[in-house]
Amino acid sequence: MSSSSAPRLSVVIATYNRLPLITRLLWQLAGQTLPPERFEVVVVDDGSKEPTREPLQALALPYTLRVEVQRNAGAAAARHRGVLAARGDVVLVTDDDMQVAPDFLERHLAHHPPGSRTVVLGRIRPDPSIGDMPLFERWYAYLNNRMAEELSVPGARARGVHLFTGNVSFPRADYVGVGGFDKSLGQSEDVELGVRLEKAGCGFVFARDAYVLHGSDHVSFERWLKRAHRYGMFDTQVARKHPDVRDVNPWRLLFKTNPLTRPLLAATLVAPDASRVLTRAVMHAANAADKLGLEKAAFAGTSVVYGMEYLRGARGEAGGWTGIAREVARYLQGRGE
Repeated sequence: MSSSSAPRLSVVIATYNRLPLITRLLWQLAGQTLPPERFEVVVVDDGSKEPTREPLQALALPYTLRVEVQRNAGAAAARHRGVLAARGDVVLVTDDDMQVAPDFLERHLAHHPPGSRTVVLGRIRPDPSIGDMPLFERWYAYLNNRMAEELSVPGARARGVHLFTGNVSFPRADYVGVGGFDKSLGQSEDVELGVRLEKAGCGFVFARDAYVLHGSDHVSFERWLKRAHRYGMFDTQVARKHPDVRDVNPWRLLFKTNPLTRPLLAATLVAPDASRVLTRAVMHAANAADKLGLEKAAFAGTSVVYGMEYLRGARGEAGGWTGIAREVARYLQGRGE
């Protein structure tokens, strides 16, 4: 296909073992107000156990759909492959478990006039069935809503550290220019990409009306804890890459959290294994508060639990007290060694 007939927008979606959910999203994209010839969709199957390419290619969709298949290599590698395969000047990345409104693509594209270098952060709204989700997943929705409200205040400025792959669009040339997602990061690759795009001169816009609905099929508390642990590990790596960006340093938690919670975080650092009992006790209290309708207390407790496991991950990555002291000093100095 010639460059003149290439679509303006490419939607990139990484998927893994979620055939029903990615199928739902593809059908929602079929009902967009943006004409189908103006966009394409690139799905990258990251080594799903069930066949994905054939069922998706059999769908009678009005737009061009391409399905790439790779061995399981993680979401960052899958998204990177999708962006490189994209033909549009603008790339929109979203997740396979999202739902979108009919004007979703049009609203994103409105922020990308030809020649602009804008990264558009769309809002992630909770699925109407959020009440059926576990507390730790509803906590994520609470954080997304809080960030959306903060970025909606007049004068507020979106930045690279706000980038999340659930709902973002950017010029493909800028993505390629900064090297794309760091595939060595098992998590936090979205924030790290955002930092590099900002350093490269891209502007950031929060588009409240370009929203997605996010449900969740995560019901395991143990897996949630593991994610928190891994974020602590990989945020430490991101902080080393960008020592001048204090907002990516995981040790900011020790200084920005409520002073009443700092002893709990400190206990995690002093006795990471022994304090796991304490972590579970706090989560038990948070769940009890949730059952009593004390939502604010429940979310506060969940934040503490996340922070404790997050710092366990950061502690392990730092490599002991000497490493912790070095990382904390890096945060306080706001610069490298």
